[in-house]
Amino acid sequence: MSNSISTLLTRNLHDVFGENDPARWRAAIDEVFTEDCVFCDPSKGVYRARDEIDRVAGALRATHPDFRYQPIAEPEELGNAGRIQWVSGRPGEAPAYAGTDFIIACEGRIAALIFFSTSYAERHRPGLLHDSSVMGEIRGGRDASADALLLRGRRRDDQSPAGTLSCADRSEL
Repeated sequence: MSNSISTLLTRNLHDVFGENDPARWRAAIDEVFTEDCVFCDPSKGVYRARDEIDRVAGALRATHPDFRYQPIAEPEELGNAGRIQWVSGRPGEAPAYAGTDFIIACEGRIAALIFFSTSYAERHRPGLLHDSSVMGEIRGGRDASADALLLRGRRRDDQSPAGTLSCADRSEL
C-alpha cells in the first residue's frame, strides 16, 4: 500500500493516536508505519518499531481517552517528508495541547515520526509571538526549523527528486 504524505499524516493523527480501540489503532500502525519505524518524542525519548508505537499510543489514550485531535492547518509536504499542526482536547472545550507531527516516509509508509507538543495555554500565553514564529521562522512558505530537523543527520539521495530525503540509516535518529 502506498499513501500520500498528507494521508499518512492525517491517518497517524486520527487512526493511530486519536483512536480509542486498540485493535483499530494497531491495524492502522501496521498499515501506515514501516516495520523498522522510529518515533521521536523529544520530551520522552526514541521508540523503535511498530510494537513500541502501539505501546505509546495505548499509554497516551489511557491518560486522555476523550481527547480529540484537530488539524489547525492542511498537512504540508516537502519531498518525502511532511508536517501537520494540530490541537487536542475534549470536544466542546478549549484545546489542552497543541503540537506538530513531522514525518519522513519511505515507500508510502511512515519511516520516522517526530512529535512535538506543548500545553495550548503555554503556547498561546500573552506576549508570545504568532504561531509561525513559535514553530520557527517562516522562509519561503516553509518552516526553516522543520527543514533543519528533518535534514539533520540525514543525507540527500542524489538519485531522488530535489527535496527528497534518503530512507537509509534511520538508526541515526
